Amino acid sequence: MSFTDILLIGIGLSMDAFAVSMCQGVSMRKLDLRRAALIALFFGGFQALMPLLGFALGSTFASAITIGPWIAAALLLILGIKMLIEGIRNKDEKPSDAGTVGRLFILAIATSIDAFAVGVSFSMQEGIVWAGSGTSIFLTIAVIGLTTFVLSLIGVWIGNRFGLRYHQAATIFGGVVLILIGVKILLEAIGILPDFLRCDTVSAAVNLHIMCL
Repeated sequence: MSFTDILLIGIGLSMDAFAVSMCQGVSMRKLDLRRAALIALFFGGFQALMPLLGFALGSTFASAITIGPWIAAALLLILGIKMLIEGIRNKDEKPSDAGTVGRLFILAIATSIDAFAVGVSFSMQEGIVWAGSGTSIFLTIAVIGLTTFVLSLIGVWIGNRFGLRYHQAATIFGGVVLILIGVKILLEAIGILPDFLRCDTVSAAVNLHIMCL
């Protein structure tokens, strides 16, 4: 698997984290670089950790992949609905501080569960190895984690700039984004998502590998 393939997978995996980072940026009164770095570190860290766990555990824990999307969908739907309600009710309030560490932890897990599945697919490919001849899994997760870290920082900045002027609308929009992501994951789990809307990162990883053969 080439570096370009890994980078494309990393960008695909980071899209949910990017959207959620925008929501976190909306909740800041002013851009806090330390807070933005913490948010990016959470998302980037978990986006790197999950493929490593998937690679290590391999197909032994394949059943967790079928459960994971339901957990991710539930978490995102709950947080999205909560954010939507807060946006509708708090018309004149200034934005509160970004989410707590506990909320960041939940969001980081919810947006990185699909990366676990990708890690399992990596374990089924001869070209990705712990060490030796081939692509190192540590290089792979480093690229994925760093890509997510950078895009999450950008997401916080975009969300903050937009939210400072249109906080209520942006908060509502952020809640809708979380809900839509949750619905997308739920439809994928059920198997009724239209093909043109599908972002199956597991299939993408496998297809990229086949293209390189």
